[in-house]
Amino acid sequence: MRVFITGGTGLIGSAVIAELLRHGHAVLALARSEASMELVRRAGGEPLSGGLADLDVLRAGAAQADGVIHLAFSNDFSSSDALDKAIAEETAALMALGEALIGSDRPLVTVSGTPWIAGRPSTETDPLPIDGPVGGRGRTVSATLALASRGVRSSAIRLPRTVHNNGMGGFAGLLTNIARQSGVSGYAGDGEQRWPAVHALDAAVLFRLALESAEAGTAWHAVADEGDKVSDIATIIGRRLGLPVQSVAPETYGPLGPIFAADQPASSAHTRQALNWAPRHPSLLEDLEKIRP
Repeated sequence: MRVFITGGTGLIGSAVIAELLRHGHAVLALARSEASMELVRRAGGEPLSGGLADLDVLRAGAAQADGVIHLAFSNDFSSSDALDKAIAEETAALMALGEALIGSDRPLVTVSGTPWIAGRPSTETDPLPIDGPVGGRGRTVSATLALASRGVRSSAIRLPRTVHNNGMGGFAGLLTNIARQSGVSGYAGDGEQRWPAVHALDAAVLFRLALESAEAGTAWHAVADEGDKVSDIATIIGRRLGLPVQSVAPETYGPLGPIFAADQPASSAHTRQALNWAPRHPSLLEDLEKIRP
């Protein structure tokens, strides 16, 4: 299968490209700089020059592919306006990709976060939030899955708050970066809230499985660790960096403050059974031990 991928040079995307190539697929990857194009070539893929805002380029990439995996997102969480802009850009990109695939029965695999449900781990059948800081992204994913009625084999991989590799990535990575800058390894509230997690190499396998066999209009949970206490995450970060560990106000994390403070464990029982997905790489708490002081 020839696969067009956006976001192919990031932590997750580079793992997905490697996974696809190992299983005999060819990769065409969106790349917005010469450096990114070279990374794609070194990985064994073919670069397509352009960015997420270049809708004609996206349509052209999808038109010449047997399937599409969308991963790109502008990770600017500095303000609510920046987050809204990133979501709007992704919405336009996904609709352009979907437009190129209508009536073809080709796969379009997109991405979102796992939802949070009061009192229990979320499951694949729970709806994504359509309000709050990331509600716009939930609406976009729902619209993408609705393309199933128009001849697109659309599916969504719901990623946990931390996708990690070698101690880096996701919300745990943000906590690490903030700790380095502030001199304190902090956590919102009492730290009892739980975050799910997955190793990037395990997530990559699930993206491939969804591309190859997921039914149209379905959602899947890339969750290996159902929920790690944020205080435990911060404790390891603090120990690795030699910094004090303490509670901080949720406002410390800007527009993501409510998410950082929320208890949001998630289950992947259905995903494991239906797609025969079996995570096997280190857990988040194990991987954080690789943080360099």
